Amino acid sequence: MTIRHNKEPQTIDAIIELKTDAIVSTFADGSIVWHDDNPTNITDKQISDKLAVLVTEYDAQVYARKRQAEYPSIGDQLDMQYHDQLNGTTTWKDAIAKVKADNPKENK
Repeated sequence: MTIRHNKEPQTIDAIIELKTDAIVSTFADGSIVWHDDNPTNITDKQISDKLAVLVTEYDAQVYARKRQAEYPSIGDQLDMQYHDQLNGTTTWKDAIAKVKADNPKENK
């Protein structure tokens, strides 16, 4: 999948999924301009069907996007792991477990 993971899929994402080398522009009013004359004759229905699939996949990953935003930075996580190793603590495991508990996969 080539969509932008942190932004809801748009028409252009569906077109690129259907033809990765498409030369095309899309506009807010829904119009599409094919700069390569749409050589594979991609239809509006194919685009809307693909967009529906991409939106469904995107919606199913809400928990993952929330987790990503809440995880400590990699630098902070490495620091936690270092200090946990030194002190016999579980700060890193606890921090990760909290993010996962606060954003379970079941809350798609």
